[in-house]
Amino acid sequence: MKRVVVLSLAVLIMYLCGCAPDKTPRYEDDVLRIGFIYETMTVERWQRDRDIFVAKAENLGAKVIVKDAYEDSDRQREIGIEMIDQGVDVLVIVAFDKDSLKDLVKYAHSRDVKVIAYDRMIKDVDIDFHLSFDNTEVGYLMGKAATEKVPAGNYLILNGTKRDNNSFMLNEGYYSVLAPYIEKGDIKIVGETWIDFWRDEGSYDYVSKILNSGQQIDAIIAANDQLAGGAITALSENRLAGKVFVTGQDAELGACRRIVEGTQGSTVYKPIRVLAEAAAEIAVKMAKDEDIGPYETMSNGAYDINCRIFSPQLVTKDNIDETVIKDGFFTAEQVYINVK
Repeated sequence: MKRVVVLSLAVLIMYLCGCAPDKTPRYEDDVLRIGFIYETMTVERWQRDRDIFVAKAENLGAKVIVKDAYEDSDRQREIGIEMIDQGVDVLVIVAFDKDSLKDLVKYAHSRDVKVIAYDRMIKDVDIDFHLSFDNTEVGYLMGKAATEKVPAGNYLILNGTKRDNNSFMLNEGYYSVLAPYIEKGDIKIVGETWIDFWRDEGSYDYVSKILNSGQQIDAIIAANDQLAGGAITALSENRLAGKVFVTGQDAELGACRRIVEGTQGSTVYKPIRVLAEAAAEIAVKMAKDEDIGPYETMSNGAYDINCRIFSPQLVTKDNIDETVIKDGFFTAEQVYINVK
């Protein structure tokens, strides 16, 4: 692994020194190729995005090469260099670390390869496009759901990893709702943490520690459904599941089941078919140098990036049938499997 990383960095250094070779595609046909690099495939959400993106891109005549970086920044860069050298036309990246890909993007541009940041922004470098949901709005919906059910009491905040720019946007969103309640003294934040890798084990350990200290908890804002699941496991072991309001987001199957069972209060549904198909369409148009259609702009720190941002939707027990089930995201049989 060390040898691979050294070789990858060596290629980047060659570019930075102005010594990078001209782009020489290894593919000898005229098929458009899109490289899609995920941070991990262990997350249910990413598997859905992958399948929808690939199906749409192939329907548009492109071939998609999908690789998993296994939550490793060095490997993500290595895969990117390999795909560029093999002649992909566009790179689509779900960044493991928002700050680690600047040199890769510069190398891609030196070889005339476009770069799209999928769902997670890549910071401080001039990427070609970004698609995501309004993550500040996602956080806002989580905070609103919690405060409507628990307008006063002790709150725990379980943020995602600091490597992911979305974690900060979610945090901004739910604090925009919580702030006036905190200022009035109605809500007290009795614990807050950032959980690397978005691991449910991390949320389980943290919530267990707080509960074992004797601290009363009335509500938990968990930055995604995996973290919510870990928190609810800890609550269950203390006979508190369903008594403490817990939020999440992503509308994972486990979360939807917990909502109808009464142990999770809400999730946020992001219709990923809209996101994945739009990303595939834009990637193919970029590869063909065609007009990509309307877009917005948002800052990634150093640059204003062209982007397309989609709206999320709060899901509770009251509207789950009209949202994730009606959209075919899950069937009623899947969601209500444990409810008689």
